[in-house]
Amino acid sequence: MNPLLLLMLWSSGLQAEVKHNSTEFVRLVGGASRCAGTLELKHQGEWRRATSGDVVDYFEMKEADAFCQDLNCGSAVSLRKRQVSSQSLWLVIVGCRPFDYDSRRCVMSWNASSVLELTCSDSVRLLNGPSLCSGRLEVNYNPSDQSKQSWTSVCEADFDQQDAEVVCRELGCGPPSALQGALYGDVGAPVWSKEFQCEGHESTLLDCRSSSSTRNSCSPGKAVGLTCSEPIRLVGGASRCAGTLEAKIGEWRPVGGYDWALREAAVACKQLDCGSALAIEHRKSSDRPVWRIQTDFVRSGFPLREHVISVNSSSTVDLTCSDSVRLLNGTSLCSGRLEVNYNQSNQSKQSWTSVCEADFDQQDAEVVCRELGCGPPSALQGALYGDVGAPVWSKEFQCEGHESTLLDCRSSSSTRNSCSPGKAVGLTCSEPIRLVGGASHCAGTLEMKLGEWRPVHTMARTLKEPAVFCKHLDCGSDVSVKKRESSNTPVWIHRLFCEPSYFSMMGCLQSPTIISESFTPGSVLELTCSGKQGAGAGQMGE
Repeated sequence: MNPLLLLMLWSSGLQAEVKHNSTEFVRLVGGASRCAGTLELKHQGEWRRATSGDVVDYFEMKEADAFCQDLNCGSAVSLRKRQVSSQSLWLVIVGCRPFDYDSRRCVMSWNASSVLELTCSDSVRLLNGPSLCSGRLEVNYNPSDQSKQSWTSVCEADFDQQDAEVVCRELGCGPPSALQGALYGDVGAPVWSKEFQCEGHESTLLDCRSSSSTRNSCSPGKAVGLTCSEPIRLVGGASRCAGTLEAKIGEWRPVGGYDWALREAAVACKQLDCGSALAIEHRKSSDRPVWRIQTDFVRSGFPLREHVISVNSSSTVDLTCSDSVRLLNGTSLCSGRLEVNYNQSNQSKQSWTSVCEADFDQQDAEVVCRELGCGPPSALQGALYGDVGAPVWSKEFQCEGHESTLLDCRSSSSTRNSCSPGKAVGLTCSEPIRLVGGASHCAGTLEMKLGEWRPVHTMARTLKEPAVFCKHLDCGSDVSVKKRESSNTPVWIHRLFCEPSYFSMMGCLQSPTIISESFTPGSVLELTCSGKQGAGAGQMGE
C-alpha cells in the first residue's frame, strides 16, 4: 500500500495519549553522540531501523524535530535518507502526534531500502517559535551525562548578537534577525548561570568563553527569544538577490522547483529579505540530489526549511528578486505597501523603510511599477495596504519617469523621520496583460509579460478565467473566446489550480518546457471583450 494512503488512513484516527517514556522506544545509533545517528524504533518489543518509505516521502524536518524533542535532545539540525539493502523496517506514519511508539496507528512493518538519519543539537534548542529557526533559547548544561539532561533558559543580559550568531549557525539556520527578551514566551528558574562571551566564529555555543553570573532567575520578560533567518540563498547571480535557489539541511543543495511559478518565488524573495520577485527561470541539468519543497507549503508562507524532502531531479530554479524595492501586504504581486532598501550594498544589514505619500508622486510610481515588471500604476494612496511608523525613507523622490529603478531617480533631503497616520505609500500597479492584433485594446491575442511578452496558451476550460482578463483590462466582463493555432512562438501557460481571479495573474505563469521539453504551443487565446462593465454570459468558440 502507498505510504501516502497510509498517512491519510492512520492520521485521521483518534490521537491516543502516550503514557510511556519516549526514550524507551526511540534511539539514534552510530552517530557521534546520543543525539545523532540512524533512527531506530522499538515497536511491539522489537528494535528496527526506521524508514519513511521509498516511493512517497513526507518525512520532513518538522517530523525530525519532533523525534529530537522525544529524545530530550536539542533542535533538529539535519535529516537525510541513506540507501540500504531491501529489508523489513519500521515505517513511520507521518503526522501521528502525540507519537505512540507501541501503536500500529503510528508504526508498522514495511519492506524498504532506505533508512532515516537524524542529527539533533545536543546543547541548544529553540522552543515555542513559529519555525525551527526561532523560539525561546534553552541550553543543556549537562550534555555529557545521558541520564541527567538539564535544559535551562538564558537571560537577555548574558547573551548578545555574537552569541546569537553562533547559536543560529549551530542549528543550521541563517544569521539572526531578531533577539529580544520573552519574544517567544517567558520562563522562570532555572536559568543559565554564566554570561556567554562568544567571538562569533565558534562552532557551538558551549565552545564560547563564559564568565560567572550571579543570577539564578531572569526578570520577567528577559528570557532570550531568538529568531534566525531561514538557511536559503541565491548563488551565481549579480547580487545576493539573484541566482540559483539553494537550501541547507545539513548541506547546501539546489532547490528542485519544476512546479514553481512567480508566486512561489515571491515567498522565497521575502524569506531572503530581498525585494519583490521579478523573474523565475527553470534550468535543466544532469539528474542530481536536490531539495524539493512542495508548492502548497510555499504559497502558505511556511518556513521553507521545514517542508524540504530529498529527491533526485534535473530541474533547478533561478530567481531574480529586486534588491531595492518591494510591495508588501497587497492582493497581488503588483500591489502593496511600498518599501525601499536604503542599505542594499551591505548584505548583512538590509534596511527596509516605508515611504511617505508627500515624498512620492505619479512619476515615481511609474518607475516602481516598471522596475517590478508590472503594468502602469492604477492607484496611489496612503495606507492603501496598511500603515506603518518609523523608520521611513528620508528623501523626496524626483523621478522623471524614464529611469530603470527608483534609486536611479534624483532625490532631495526630507526632514521627516516618520509618516503621519495613513500616509505611508500604498501602490497598485496594473498587471502586465494586453490584447494585440485586434480592432481595439479590448480585442486580440492575449499576451502577458514575465520578463518578456508572450501569448497565453489556452488552458481555460470555462469563461471564468478569460472574463477576469477582460475585467482587469477595464473592458467589461462579457467575453467571447476563440482558439487560434500558434506557430513555434514561445508561449506562457497558466499553472493548474492557480485561478487568476484569486491569485496574481503573473504569479501563475509558467514556461511550458517545465512540463515537457517537447511541448508544442498548440492554440493560444483570442479574446473579444464587451467593453461594457457587468455584461452578460459570453460565449466560447473554437
